[in-house]
Amino acid sequence: MNRVRAIALAGGGLMALTTQLAMNTGSIAQLSNAQSSTSEAAWKLLQQAKPGYVVLMRHAEAPGTGDPANFQLKDCSTQRNLSASGRAQAAKIGQAFRDRAIPIAKIFSSQWCRCLDTARLLNLGAVEPFPALNSFFQNSNREPRQTATIRQWIKNKSSQKGVSILVTHQVNITALTNIFPRQGELIVLNTTADGTIKVVGRI
Repeated sequence: MNRVRAIALAGGGLMALTTQLAMNTGSIAQLSNAQSSTSEAAWKLLQQAKPGYVVLMRHAEAPGTGDPANFQLKDCSTQRNLSASGRAQAAKIGQAFRDRAIPIAKIFSSQWCRCLDTARLLNLGAVEPFPALNSFFQNSNREPRQTATIRQWIKNKSSQKGVSILVTHQVNITALTNIFPRQGELIVLNTTADGTIKVVGRI
C-alpha cells in the first residue's frame, strides 16, 4: 500500500493534513487526527440523510483474539463470541441510531457469530450475511480480493439513499482505511460522485 501525504491550505490560512491511501483498485482518503470529526459531528453527518454514506462497524466487545483452533463457521460454540457487555454495547449503539432517526438502508454482516449477533442486536432491520466481510485474520491471502470487493461495493453506493451498515472485523476495517478500530467503533465513510471514498468521522 502506497501512502501519499498532501498538505493543503484551508480557510483562514490554517494548514490541514490529509492522508490519501492509494489502494490496488481505488483509494480512501483518511482525515488526519487533527481533522477527525467528533462522534457527535459524525452523527450529524448521518442525520443529514444525504446519499453515499456507509458505516463500517467493528463487532461489539468479544474478549480474546482470533478464534479457537476448532473454529467452525456454522457453530457459534466453537467461536469467540460477544460478552454480556458486548451484547449490551451493540443494543446501545442501535438505540443511538434510533434516537437520532438516522435512515438505514440495509445492514450487512460478516458470517462470524460475533458480527451477526452484533448486527442483529442493533435492532435496525434485517441482517444480510456478506462473505466479503468475513475475517481474514488467520488467512491473509484472502485480504486483497475481499478488500477490493468491499471497496467496489462501497463505491457503488454513491447515490444510495439511507445509510448502509457493514459489521465486520478489525483486520477488514484496517485494510480498507488504515484505522485500527476499537470493538464497537463506527467508521463513517462517504462516497462522492466521482467514486472517491473518504473517512469523514469516527464514533
